[in-house]
Order: sequence, then C-alpha cells, then structure tokens
Amino acid sequence: MRDFISIGPAPAEEDCAQLGTPDYTERSREECRRFIALIRGTLGEEPEGAWLRVKRFEHDFGSYREVVCFFDDTLPDSVAYAFRCEAEAPATWE
Repeated sequence: MRDFISIGPAPAEEDCAQLGTPDYTERSREECRRFIALIRGTLGEEPEGAWLRVKRFEHDFGSYREVVCFFDDTLPDSVAYAFRCEAEAPATWE
C-alpha cells in the first residue's frame, strides 16, 4: 500500500516562502525542488517503492507545498528511506 510522510517545504532551520505572499507559488516550488535535490544528495536516491515529490495541501488560507516521501509499506527499504528522510533530512541549505 502506498503512503507518505511529510518532510517539509525547506530545511527545518531555514526560512521558507510564506503562504499569502505575492511570490509564494514560484518561490515555494523552487524551494521544494532544491530541498529534494539536497535530500537526495545527502541520503542518496530513493530505493524501489519510494518517491520524493512536491505535494500540494489545501488550507483555509490557500494551497501550500511540501516535500513528501511516498513509500510502499510492503517494501522495507522504501519504508526505511521515508523514515530516514523524516529524521535525517538536512536542517540547513549548507
């Protein structure tokens, strides 16, 4: 079965685009793409059954984006990678 874990819109210790600002859509897309590249560069490519993606969520104030790791809960390596992303994603851009 496919499930996902939210990782966040950007590294936890960094500022990120704020919903409601004029440049939010463009900035949030780019930040999420950069964050995915940073996670892959740090933790490696996703194993079979895992996918890092940008996901849009609805909120009372509008749609926002976050990086998520989709995983197949029947494939242990994909589950481990998703939880590793949650626990070990870089906290800064550096």
